[in-house]
Amino acid sequence: MTWTSPAPAPAPGLLTAGPLTGAERPILESYLAHHRATLLRICAGLTGEQLAARPVPPSTLSLLGLVRHLAKVERIWLRQRVAGQDVPPLHGGPGNNTDFDLVDPARAEHEVPALCEEWRLGDEAVATVPLDHEFDFRGDPMSLRMVYVHLIGEYARHNGHADLLRQVLDGVTGR
Repeated sequence: MTWTSPAPAPAPGLLTAGPLTGAERPILESYLAHHRATLLRICAGLTGEQLAARPVPPSTLSLLGLVRHLAKVERIWLRQRVAGQDVPPLHGGPGNNTDFDLVDPARAEHEVPALCEEWRLGDEAVATVPLDHEFDFRGDPMSLRMVYVHLIGEYARHNGHADLLRQVLDGVTGR
């Protein structure tokens, strides 16, 4: 049987992705979770070959490349930068494009769960870190709050790319 990317657990719609009022942290966390699940919904049902395809030349973007990239981004921002964990870089680390360039259809069934595991580990790493916690980012202070905003923007941008890639692959939209 051919592996296909699994669908995430059913999630509420955009306007019910989480709290719409109240404390800031639950709003940020739930909106990030919404965008994470959106990427999995876009990839759901596709084979490794489909995920690794680059259907919009001359772009080298693929859904699998986006999965790998976002796993790398999560590790860098949440675990390495905010939590200060001494974990090895993923897919070459910052400034390296192996996340996009070295996609292997046979690895897709490992890369999708690896992304989900990175989410779990990242969330765990910052669970008790205050939103106002600051770390040095290229000589400037940056807060966990801004990291959440950055990650939400990163997912929103890449989910737009992913939606277009999926539409070209098989015509599916609106995930």
